[in-house]
Amino acid sequence: MKKLLLTIFCLFTLICFSQSDNSLNIDKSLDDIIKLEKRAGKKKLDFKRNPNTSNYDLKYHRLEWDIDPAVHYINGNVTSYFTANEEISTVTFDLASNMNVTEVLQRGIALSYTQNANDELIITLPIIQNTGVLDSLTVTYNGIPANTGFGSFDTSTHDGTPVLSTLSEPFGAKEWWPCKQDLIDKIDSIDIYVTHPSAYKTASNGLLLSETINGSSTTTHWQHNYPIPAYLIAIAVSNYVTYSDHIDNGDFDIVNYVYPENLDFVQTRTSVAVDIMNLFSDLFEIYPYADEKYGHVEHSGFSMEHTTMSLMGDWSRDTVAHELAHQWFGNKITCGDWEDIWLNEGYATYLSALVIENFDGENAFRSWRSSAINFISSNESLLVTDPLTIGGIFNNEVYWKGAMVLHMLRYKFGDEIFFQASKNYLADPNLAYGTARTIDLQNHFENVSGTDLTEFFNDWFVGKGYPSFQLTWNQNNTSQQLNFTVNQTQSHSSVSFFETPFSIWIFAAGQAPELHRFELTENNQSFSIPLTYDVLGLEFNPLKDIVAKNNTVVLGINNNEFLNNITIYPNPTKDLLLVNNPSNIKIYDVSIYNMLGQIVYKSDKLNETISLKNFARGMYITEINTISGKVLKKIIKE
Repeated sequence: MKKLLLTIFCLFTLICFSQSDNSLNIDKSLDDIIKLEKRAGKKKLDFKRNPNTSNYDLKYHRLEWDIDPAVHYINGNVTSYFTANEEISTVTFDLASNMNVTEVLQRGIALSYTQNANDELIITLPIIQNTGVLDSLTVTYNGIPANTGFGSFDTSTHDGTPVLSTLSEPFGAKEWWPCKQDLIDKIDSIDIYVTHPSAYKTASNGLLLSETINGSSTTTHWQHNYPIPAYLIAIAVSNYVTYSDHIDNGDFDIVNYVYPENLDFVQTRTSVAVDIMNLFSDLFEIYPYADEKYGHVEHSGFSMEHTTMSLMGDWSRDTVAHELAHQWFGNKITCGDWEDIWLNEGYATYLSALVIENFDGENAFRSWRSSAINFISSNESLLVTDPLTIGGIFNNEVYWKGAMVLHMLRYKFGDEIFFQASKNYLADPNLAYGTARTIDLQNHFENVSGTDLTEFFNDWFVGKGYPSFQLTWNQNNTSQQLNFTVNQTQSHSSVSFFETPFSIWIFAAGQAPELHRFELTENNQSFSIPLTYDVLGLEFNPLKDIVAKNNTVVLGINNNEFLNNITIYPNPTKDLLLVNNPSNIKIYDVSIYNMLGQIVYKSDKLNETISLKNFARGMYITEINTISGKVLKKIIKE
């Protein structure tokens, strides 16, 4: 989905663009974007699929608009071809009531029509149109469109030059043209003709077929021959300069429409789109619209994944990747209801994270996962429960939780199953270039994995919140066997228990942490691992592969219970550390290890305080070697 041009951030620092590829900055930007979108959504836009438009199936639109980007006004003709789903005597389009319809024609004959306060244009047909019969009509209209939502019909300036752009997601198409504003009935193909002053260029969906000059005006003709919902049809008009990058894998161009004053900068930012396009094509399938084009068009608002031509409010790598990812997930297959918007946004967010994984490495990808988990709240379901407002649809969960649910499926089943299920979903002839619901994606993962995922999707899609884990461990001093128990609590009562795989790191002196994976199927489940070394400490979910927050790891009672009388204080500490030994157990020495298992302190002078002044902030493990065994304590340096 769209991302706001973060002008404030750009003014704040001269190096913001050089930093924007850093995953932490990307995470922060996306969080800011979601907050801005929710703020924009506080203006309620009542919407539900209009039942009065369900009696026909749209086949084709010829969209003819006369536009000057310096004037907030539209004059147009919309010709619609449709078949009747039943015997019909009227055809209803969604159109804002402030738009002025001047004429409706069918084969040159004027038809009667009415407009009402429910934003409906109701056209009376001259005779009953029978089921399955194809017919057409043309609506002529004009007016000053409202600019609702994210900028459904927006006029502004850049460097003193007018620019007009449209962004109709989710409910804005009816503000500027007569349409059928739902997700299910995609239009099979469209022709777009925009007449505008010749000083400007028009960017839109599909292939550019012609730019015809007629005096001081130019008519630009775009054609798109794939099914498309009304909200993904868009135009942008300004004094754009254009250039292209070629994609060999599919033999098509990425066409860029850019403000002339930004050309040099933008050219440095769009070249990465070639690499991202190749990555997504390798991981999933060839770009779905390769026989047309992909494109970027600059404007001064939110970014938006219009089919084959994304509207770009900023040029960060994350935004380029996110909007491109939507061409597969959101455009080729569109969520069948706004309740399932995570199918669009979760996948696009995760694919932009796959760019981090493949271009920046696993550590950067892990950092992204950590940030994603932090942004997930406890009070939202991945299933959108308020699909009538922008703020209800575009919340944190559909981005971050949606992406992490996909990652958890990948973690659960592995790369082969994850990518094969995603490929099968995209290739499904019942879904491709159509719409899908969450159950459709679930079915593909079940078919490839052979696993019933009802509980998984009940917990993570319908349910709210996340689990927290409490791990208590100890090590047998004789056999060195590690024993631990895992308890789980849930942040929201909608889920009673999250069954999940999980991993731990085991820390030991002189070696890197050792990764072990387990399956948690019940609460207070116990696990044992035979080891050949002394354990310094454990970390739960170290690679951030599952959504879990507020986890704790506690060293349990050792074999010799009196050893627990030995304490270290103060903890946490900013500097000094002391050992308290009330039972006067003979202590040989004290060692401190960092979380990489490296020893950073050792001393047998136990009558002195231990200074952590030069230690980095973080967690350490203190090992106290006594005549009766070893005591391990976790300490925090503030």
